[in-house]
Parts: sequence; C-alpha cells; structure tokens
Amino acid sequence: MKQFKSIKRTYGAFVNAGIQDFIAYKASFFGFFIGEIFMCFVMYFIWKAVYASTGRTDFMGFSMIDMMVYVFLTHISGFLIQTDATFSIASEIKDGSIIMRMIKPVNVDLSILFFEFGSKIMIITCVFVPVMVGLEIYRYITLGYVAFKLVRLILFMISISISYLLSFYLNLIFGYLAFYLLNIWGFGVLKEELIKFFSGAVIPIAFFPGVVRKVFSFLPFASLTYTPVMIYMEKYNGMKLIFNLSLQIVWLLVFIGLSRGLWKWAEKRLAVQGG
Repeated sequence: MKQFKSIKRTYGAFVNAGIQDFIAYKASFFGFFIGEIFMCFVMYFIWKAVYASTGRTDFMGFSMIDMMVYVFLTHISGFLIQTDATFSIASEIKDGSIIMRMIKPVNVDLSILFFEFGSKIMIITCVFVPVMVGLEIYRYITLGYVAFKLVRLILFMISISISYLLSFYLNLIFGYLAFYLLNIWGFGVLKEELIKFFSGAVIPIAFFPGVVRKVFSFLPFASLTYTPVMIYMEKYNGMKLIFNLSLQIVWLLVFIGLSRGLWKWAEKRLAVQGG
C-alpha cells in the first residue's frame, strides 16, 4: 500500500498532464480518429467484395460478420496500444532536453508511461466504449442475439493492457536508438508499417500459409493487436488462450529487459545535438 501511494504521489502529476494534453489537442485527435473510422469502412467494403467474389460465407474460420468485427477491433486496438514513446524520447535526446528527465527523481520510462496513461483514460472513455457499443449493436442486429460476453471483454482488456506495455517498451527501444543515430524519423515510419503488417492489422495472420502463419504467431508483433482481438472474438480458447497470454507476458519481459539494458548502456555515452 505504501509503495502504491508513493507511485501515485510521484507519477500522478504525469497522468494529469497526459489528460490535459489530450484535452488541449482533442480536435486534432478526433480528426485523426474520424479518418481511421473511414478507413475501417473502406476495409469492410473491400473484404465484402472479396467474400462476394469467392461466393463463400466463411473463409479460414472468419465469417463476414467476423471480418467486420475484426477490422474495427484491430483499428480500435491500434488506438489503445498506440504510443509516442519513440519520437518523444528521440526528440528529447536530439535537443538535449532529456537531461531534464534524468536529473529528476523519477524513472525516465515510467515518467513517459504515466504521461501516456492520462491520454489512454480519455481514449477508453471517448473512443473505445462508443465503438464497442456500436460493434455489439451491429452483431445483435445481424445475428439476432446478444453475442457480447463480459468474460471476453475482461480477457480482452487484460490482453490489450499487456499489448500496450509491450508496444511502449518496443517503441522506447527504437527511441533510444537516437543516442546513436540522432535522427530516427525514417526508421520510425518503417517500424510502424512493418508492425501493422506483422501484427495482423492489415491481413489476419490466420489467412497466411501454414509455415508463415506459425512464424508470425510467435513473433512479438502478433501479441500487439492480433492476440487480444482473437481472444475477444473467441478464436482463442482453453490452452491456446493461456499460451498466447503467456507469450505476451514473455515478450513484454524481454522488451522491458532490453530497454533497461539499452538505457544503462546509452546514458553512459550521452551526446546530444547542442548538448
């Protein structure tokens, strides 16, 4: 309890700052959100055309209704795990302001993490809840019965929380590369596109050939969006569910260890432009 109070006292201000930052730039965020929702509908009609051209109502265990849920859920999961850790830490390293974090009695990674928690609280409230309600209404109208299961939502939230932490530390590692490259904008863009592909955000991993599917499923990228979405859609059950949740935790611990090790190594040779 004392440790919790200490963390709340130390990092509570960062959470509040994150909430204020979201409120200050909410118009920009919602503009981006509307664009993503539009893209969801584009992807929906593309998949609808694919299913219609094949004359099948089911492909690789996915019905058209499943694809509708998958498309929207992967995009909303992308919002939940999205992090600016790469560019925020890289820009601070580049301009030298990283030293201000280093002289404060807080962990660098935790100060950034708790700042982002503030925006995540707002995203869950303003974006995630309305979209999920809309999806469940769609499933009810289409299927004729309530498909929503509370236990699946709870498992999804546990899985997506691990996914966010995994995404955060993965991005933090890329941000630390600025200690060596100084400008990582190009690498950051490349990383985002590769993650979208390997995580199943573009094409479900289940649609890939056997060997490729198995390799992709074991990579850390599948743990970002594909795993939580498959859990919510009841595609992962029993031991398969336990295995994939465990795999998420393993990859999270690996990337936490890598980020901490890289930080300790990098701070010994801190060199910033103008610093």
